[in-house]
Amino acid sequence: MRIYLANPPFFPGYVRGVRGVGESSRGGTLYYPIWLSYCAALLEERHDIKLVDAQARKWNIDEFITDIVEFKPKIIVIESNFSSLHQDIITVERIKNQLSVTTILVGPPTSQYSNEVIKNNAIDFVIPYEYDFILKNLVNAIEIQSDLSLVEGIIFKKDNQIIITKNREFSTSEELDSIPYVSKIYKKHLNIYDYFLSSSLFPMVQIFTGRGCPNQCTFCSWPITLMGRKYRSRSVKNVIDELEWIQNNLPIKEVFFEDDTFTINKKRVLEFCSEYKKRGLAIAWACNARANTTDFEMMKEMKRSNCRLLIVGYESGNDNLLQTIKKGITVEQSRSFAKNARKAGLLIHGDFIIGLPGETKETIHKTIEFINELRPELLQVLIPQPIPGTELYKNYIENDALITQDPSKYLDQDGYQKPVVSYPHLTAHEMNITVNNILRDYYCSFSYIPLIARQIFRKNAIFELKRVLYSTIMFIRFFNEQR
Repeated sequence: MRIYLANPPFFPGYVRGVRGVGESSRGGTLYYPIWLSYCAALLEERHDIKLVDAQARKWNIDEFITDIVEFKPKIIVIESNFSSLHQDIITVERIKNQLSVTTILVGPPTSQYSNEVIKNNAIDFVIPYEYDFILKNLVNAIEIQSDLSLVEGIIFKKDNQIIITKNREFSTSEELDSIPYVSKIYKKHLNIYDYFLSSSLFPMVQIFTGRGCPNQCTFCSWPITLMGRKYRSRSVKNVIDELEWIQNNLPIKEVFFEDDTFTINKKRVLEFCSEYKKRGLAIAWACNARANTTDFEMMKEMKRSNCRLLIVGYESGNDNLLQTIKKGITVEQSRSFAKNARKAGLLIHGDFIIGLPGETKETIHKTIEFINELRPELLQVLIPQPIPGTELYKNYIENDALITQDPSKYLDQDGYQKPVVSYPHLTAHEMNITVNNILRDYYCSFSYIPLIARQIFRKNAIFELKRVLYSTIMFIRFFNEQR
């Protein structure tokens, strides 16, 4: 069958495949449609597929629909996120008005709003949570016209009744090994030069080596809305084989491991590093890490295996706030992590959140002091994005701290995140100003110059310089737009 998988149009620069509600990036970041790409890898073994990233192609809705009509698919799969859900449904309605096609909606919001979404006449199927294997089973069932009620993990309408089938268990490690390399899908269907991470060498690719996160952070979306807390991972051999294929077949400078926490299993990380060196690989890589699971021994081996950078969620400089959000780390552990990373020669992309439950002007001041103590090479500071289904979202509702419960209103007129949390002692406007000031003061200070030099004067210097310059231009453009 002919199947069209799409990241549909929305705001310019809008990123759906993030762990948040989706937003336009301040630093020029554009993620690969990574989940759709894994679906494409599974479906392409049997079907005629087309994977289209309308955001990367900068298409408007008319160009997008024209391409669909020309392809003449039997099935179209549309990915959504919380802030784009309303518009994505309108897009599906327009598609349905122009051609007869089976429509399937996927993405994090379908796990929270499945019953509301499936009531729309334009939506034929909803697949909540981890959807790639389920989509494969559904498409095959549609093709052979078998009983759809036997397909696990789907929601659909039959005779004006909503049918919710038995849940499918989350994927296993063995199943993850069975998926064809997503990097081959990138090469065939996408333009790798369209995608950019402000922390990664350009061009880069994003892949999963594992899925699921057992940690209990109250703000985190994917364990609740997409792939669960059960941790499962590809075999080290399977991951290394893909890295070797990437190195030999794609002109990229870095691979980013999109796992929630690549460093969750020290034994596996050390095995990976050992196999990487045995294969004689040279490609750079980076990953998400946690301050309490990544020790100096691991960092040394990662650096020796060409790891370049770690993204870590510090979140706050106050232990009470960290306990409130069940982060599972302490300020002292974050401090030790930062020292070890610098000692090992790894760059750090540090994430912080201003406006967590219990936040005050005093705790914000502590966090700013902590940022200036840790001095991460790259800094991200955000206002909370309360994601439906998460404990944080429920906390804000219970404490009447949400300005709106509608994620489609989490963005401003340009698609950028806007503050939707407010306290009597700390307003949304104050938090927004604070975040902008923290970023501006950090990146525009003379004290940041040594951190720029630390990024540039190392291996791949010219590519580090290009990354820094592009991010700087996008950063300046964003702040000029905010005036």
